Amino acid sequence: MIVALMQPYFFPYIGYFQLMKAVDCFVFYDDAQYMKGGWVNRNRILHDGAPAWWTHPVERNDYRLPIRERRYARSAARTSALVAKLDGAYRAAPFFGPIVAMAVDYLESGPDTVSSFNQAHLEGIARGLGIDCAFVPSSQLDYDRELDAQSRVIDLCRRLGASTYLNATGGSGLYDADAFARAGLELGFVHPRVTSYPQLGRPHVPFLSIIDVLMFNSPEQATAMLGGYDVVRPAP
Repeated sequence: MIVALMQPYFFPYIGYFQLMKAVDCFVFYDDAQYMKGGWVNRNRILHDGAPAWWTHPVERNDYRLPIRERRYARSAARTSALVAKLDGAYRAAPFFGPIVAMAVDYLESGPDTVSSFNQAHLEGIARGLGIDCAFVPSSQLDYDRELDAQSRVIDLCRRLGASTYLNATGGSGLYDADAFARAGLELGFVHPRVTSYPQLGRPHVPFLSIIDVLMFNSPEQATAMLGGYDVVRPAP
């Protein structure tokens, strides 16, 4: 079985969904400490031909709390501001109507906790794109949370019965292939390829939020893009 472990990000780029496509079991790491300035509550969209942040505010709380215990700061005004930013960025996009409606539905009626909200839209988008891996939050799994980061991943993989652990390309400096090999696990990294598509006649800006992909591409086109990646396996 092939397993991946990632924090539940806020409408992440297509590479996140390619990682889902490449595995049998995708674990949402909701035990992780929430870190301000990461990808958990924000992502980038296209505004006037350049990347711009699209950020969902999080309530102030103890910084040591894990993602599953943090809550989004939700109000009608904040939802309107988030939707207005999409409107200003994508009103002329060919699939604006259904995609902004999807976003509004999640923003207005999704769960309040950061992890539950993100997991809901991540699973919903993944299923819409034909991704059929199993999803499970790490908080529901029995593994040794006192180990260091790499050993935690190895322990989690063992308990799930994994043969291979895949991670996003950005994690290639975090893991030692020798340590995984000693545990009987293969280590690999999903490297997305750049797939260009029209963005209102401007030079293509790659690797924005999945929102950008869905605004400019049909569901069939977006699903086809999921295959645009390579798995790199470092030698032990």
